[in-house]
Amino acid sequence: MTTRPAVHLAIPVDDLAAARAFYGTVLGLPEGRSSDHWIDWNLHGHQLVTHVVPGPVRPAGDSEVDGHDVPIPHFGLLLGADEFHDLAERLRAAGTEFLIEPYLRFPGRPGEQWTMFFRDPAGNALEFKSFQDESQVFAR
Repeated sequence: MTTRPAVHLAIPVDDLAAARAFYGTVLGLPEGRSSDHWIDWNLHGHQLVTHVVPGPVRPAGDSEVDGHDVPIPHFGLLLGADEFHDLAERLRAAGTEFLIEPYLRFPGRPGEQWTMFFRDPAGNALEFKSFQDESQVFAR
């Protein structure tokens, strides 16, 4: 059986219970294997691992995109439109503070997309987006 490549991403968290509540409950990711020091998450077929690391996450900086300061580094997923808006509502209901509120980026131009940025409880930046036309993901 041939499968597509999947991403493995390990990120630092300072509180495993807070990570479990955020990634498992708020984002709704299925939990995989775990220990007292890490948890595997199924991020839509990709392996995200939250590892306990003492101290706060230190962002590298910001980069300007479409008039917004985008936190670097960040990670996330490309979702369908309904899934994107449902997630935005779940995040609002959970009291998540957006770094960049959900909005339509590059309207009417190549790469038009809904996007939103927020941080997990440890301070890791996440971006979730939804392209109006998925053929535009790598449009120039």
